[in-house]
Amino acid sequence: MKSSVKSDYFTKDQEQMARFSKALGHPVRIAILQLLNSRSCCFHGDMAAELPIAKSTLSQHLNELKGAGLIQGDITPPTVKYCVNKQNWALAKKLLNKLLT
Repeated sequence: MKSSVKSDYFTKDQEQMARFSKALGHPVRIAILQLLNSRSCCFHGDMAAELPIAKSTLSQHLNELKGAGLIQGDITPPTVKYCVNKQNWALAKKLLNKLLT
């Protein structure tokens, strides 16, 4: 009996690119990344005041970006700090550039 595992077919780069792409697949997440990229340091404060969405919705989008490794965050109540994960952001740009060229 022949075993066929889908994950054996795709490269790690393909799987990582798909994960990044899924996280980038919503305009709110793009806006979050643009906001974080516009800062010279990590964002402290209430992003819901910067973006026209509810805090609970924002939290879901932040979790998706964090799960993909595109952002990193420290939650030390009452402060929340989010930054772009520079290493993974560079990898995402490299992988997507490779796909689009």
